[in-house]
Amino acid sequence: MNSTTTTELTLPGLAVSEPTPEIEPGHWIERTPQKRLMLFSGRSNTDLAQAIAGRLDVELGNVDLKTFANGETYCRFQESIRGADVFLIQTGCEPVDRNLMELLIMIDAAKLASAKRITAVIPWFPYSRQDKKSAPREPITAKLVADALEVAGVDRVVTMDLHAGQIQGFFTLPVDHMTALQLFAQYYRDKGFSGEGVVAVSPDPGRAKMARRFGQMLEADLAILNKVRPEHDTAEVTEVIGHVEGKVAIMSDDMIVTGGTLIAGATALREAGATEVYACATHGLFPGNAFEKIGSSELQVTVTDTVPIDPINRPASIEVLPVSGLLAETIMNIFADDSVSAIFGGENQLF
Repeated sequence: MNSTTTTELTLPGLAVSEPTPEIEPGHWIERTPQKRLMLFSGRSNTDLAQAIAGRLDVELGNVDLKTFANGETYCRFQESIRGADVFLIQTGCEPVDRNLMELLIMIDAAKLASAKRITAVIPWFPYSRQDKKSAPREPITAKLVADALEVAGVDRVVTMDLHAGQIQGFFTLPVDHMTALQLFAQYYRDKGFSGEGVVAVSPDPGRAKMARRFGQMLEADLAILNKVRPEHDTAEVTEVIGHVEGKVAIMSDDMIVTGGTLIAGATALREAGATEVYACATHGLFPGNAFEKIGSSELQVTVTDTVPIDPINRPASIEVLPVSGLLAETIMNIFADDSVSAIFGGENQLF
């Protein structure tokens, strides 16, 4: 009798594999890429946004912004921003209300598009002069703007040289405060203005701390102008506190609007014996006939490009310094979770 050998066949999917060691669950799941920086610009200062993007070696993101016939603003991100670290660049220049509303709409659109973190880069913070009640029945509009940004869904705010330090306290989220004071100090030192022959001038007692720090950067003395405001956007200097006779006076402020304060200060400093008078301010707004007023005066003014400045009508006595490098470095440090104050050696709170 013949014997047959039967081979046992295993059906696919029923093969018995070697037991694998049990893996303990961890506290997180890693994925790559973990972070993605995306930069978008509103319509307020596209030149500054392009300069920042160039410094970061990235392209500005594609966002569709337009104004309907009835004045309403439309926004749509033209690419996916899900999970991205989104930076929105929008300054509070004229038209202020339209640019502010556009920023709020961009924040809301980014939030609904599932951006991981939304940072509003606002070089010139709108309504920053309305930071307190100066008369009965007035609003504190800077606080209103802060509340609106938070309600819209922003996670972080980057701004430069606020008009008042308490604006940072209007927020319940991180506010990174930049300053252009080092840029101005280096600019004037390069022109040879430092040491005993120079005096740093505060345009009012409220800016004395900033002017004192500016004077230390220039190794210069300090003087303070005492002024009164008979009405909005007008100023009268009543006295000069400090020794300015025979010295080069450099006034520093957070912003220039009509230029009336600086022109009045320059006149008072000249009468007090200053040989030359210069002025610097981070934000140059220059509405109305401000260019004509400054151009017809002897004042030499230096500002930054946080606000777009008309290159055609700008008089030769106004010089503009770029802040794109400073803002780009700040954005990169925020994205990398590095220190922001280290950029300024801890000297970015000057109030």
